Amino acid sequence: VAAHFADMSYAPAPESDAEARAWLAGHGATFGHFIDGAFTEPAALFDTFEPATGAPLAKLSGGSVEAVDRAVAAARAAAAGWAGLKGHQRARHLYALSRSIQRHARLFAVLEAIDNGKPLRETRDLDVPLAARHLLHHAGWAQLQESVFDGYRPVGVVGQIIPWNFPLLMLAWKVAPALALGNTVVLKPAEYTSLTALLFAELAAKAGLPKGVLNIVTGDGTTGRHLVDHQGVDKIAFTGSTAVGRDIRERTAGSGKALTLELGGKSPFVVLGDADLDGAVEGVVDAIWFNQGQVCCAGSRLLVAESIAEAFKARLLRRMQTLRLGPPLDKTVDMGAIVDPVQLERITTLVETGADGAPVHHAGVTLPEGGSWYPPTLITEVSPAAPVATDEIFGPVAVMMTFRTPQEAVQLANHTRYGLSASVWSETIGEALAVAAQLHAGVVWVNGTNLFDAAVGFGGKKESGFGREGGKEGCYAYLTPIAWDGPVREALTPPAGSAEGVDLSPIDRTAKLYIGGKQARPDGNYSRTVVNPQGVAIGEVGEGNRKDIRNAVAAARAATGWAAATTHNRAQILYYIAENLSVRADEFAHRLTAMTGASDDAAGAEVESAIQFLFTHAAFADKWDGAVHSPPLRGLAL
Repeated sequence: VAAHFADMSYAPAPESDAEARAWLAGHGATFGHFIDGAFTEPAALFDTFEPATGAPLAKLSGGSVEAVDRAVAAARAAAAGWAGLKGHQRARHLYALSRSIQRHARLFAVLEAIDNGKPLRETRDLDVPLAARHLLHHAGWAQLQESVFDGYRPVGVVGQIIPWNFPLLMLAWKVAPALALGNTVVLKPAEYTSLTALLFAELAAKAGLPKGVLNIVTGDGTTGRHLVDHQGVDKIAFTGSTAVGRDIRERTAGSGKALTLELGGKSPFVVLGDADLDGAVEGVVDAIWFNQGQVCCAGSRLLVAESIAEAFKARLLRRMQTLRLGPPLDKTVDMGAIVDPVQLERITTLVETGADGAPVHHAGVTLPEGGSWYPPTLITEVSPAAPVATDEIFGPVAVMMTFRTPQEAVQLANHTRYGLSASVWSETIGEALAVAAQLHAGVVWVNGTNLFDAAVGFGGKKESGFGREGGKEGCYAYLTPIAWDGPVREALTPPAGSAEGVDLSPIDRTAKLYIGGKQARPDGNYSRTVVNPQGVAIGEVGEGNRKDIRNAVAAARAATGWAAATTHNRAQILYYIAENLSVRADEFAHRLTAMTGASDDAAGAEVESAIQFLFTHAAFADKWDGAVHSPPLRGLAL
């Protein structure tokens, strides 16, 4: 059967690239940055290439400190005017941007395929429509902002850095919520794939988007670091590798910048013993050979029940032979080219050195000449500790392991430092959901994979990042609460016999840790002195160590009753805490003054803000199942 499929011939069905080439020629295939509504003079040029052929495609400008400064200044200058628009006014702009993508859908699809190397079928049928969908969806949130997000304001100037695997779609994921909610943007696309971002910016200006609201600065990682470090940026939103995400978090620590990270993954694809094998095989095609495997949530770890492993492997190997590689503008191909020779070398090296002797199966396909190509690949009998099983390959390579019981499958699936997504396949939905509920992943699909929609939040856990993109929950990443500026409520009269103010007598009042619902002495029995701004000791607190943190995390993890409690019950507890804080407001204010040196009025306002925060969220808890429609519970928060 495999030989039969291998001998099948295909008639190519190429898509014309004339319009895309004409757009490039109209700019002399040379581009500056897009700042304050117009292209800058090209400078510090570098070449970008067609992945399918290796031929030069365009020259782009490197992003200097001066270019980033100009872009941030333009975004800052436009911020007040853009945020000052009514929500429905910003919505009209986003509707216009979405319609602009739809009107130029074929141009975007062809240009993306040329620039990225992915098949036109994917850019035409997924990337472009979903990009337009994100803009339409977030236009709705802009329309509703005053009512739904009352009490929040835009973050300000947002620096966004996107990867090369979904250039236009990642732009829409980032830009749509930022603009919808009143922020201005400086976006840095990947140096390999900047062209659709520049086309989008050009069309946005023609569609009437105000100058400075959207700015595009091209360049390599150095440009990204300039943007991350810029003091005029209020938030960084990054999608890319875990290593770079870790560096960005270190760079932004203590800066006051808001941060969201969507990073790498090594997603499990769990096939239980009663799964529909043919359906699961097609799921693998979508999970790992879609976009040449260059997908952060690719289902690259196949965990298959031992009872069906041989049958599943045979069908999957046979299916691999039917995949066709070829020029991305050929509408009949299934896989295109790897984005760049550097990425191709990474894939090749990891497969050659990281399989640890496991059998490597390459599809029997003929690779096109020129460009960067890698065949669909399956590695079987893989050890869970092998590098190909633990490290993100980011290419069309799946590794296969087996398990005997669903619980073993869960353990194997969670045996990773990543936590972006997972997929479970079973004909017994109850069992599939039971397994899915135990997986440590931000997104879990059942009998499906790589299913996205603008209305559904997407994001990871562990080393796959934090924050969500899409849906209502993704909107909060681009908003910040408005500080309470109402009247300060008078504190309730303290009960008779209570001490007025804070007792700073020499009595030992060392504060213990609070773990598992009770006070606990620190494991090391150490304490540390708290001093006021003048250096005078005002108290002692326990000095926690790593074991104390483990105990606290274990206690939080074991507190399943809190999530299971009714929303009304949680609200009542928050109300109770708020009322108790009200009774002791003066005491807390005096403690704040003693520790920080703040004035009595400032300390009182701080305590009042805390009280209002508790009361507000008690109200939200009480309405969780009703009008609030808040994001789902996330579990343990550190």
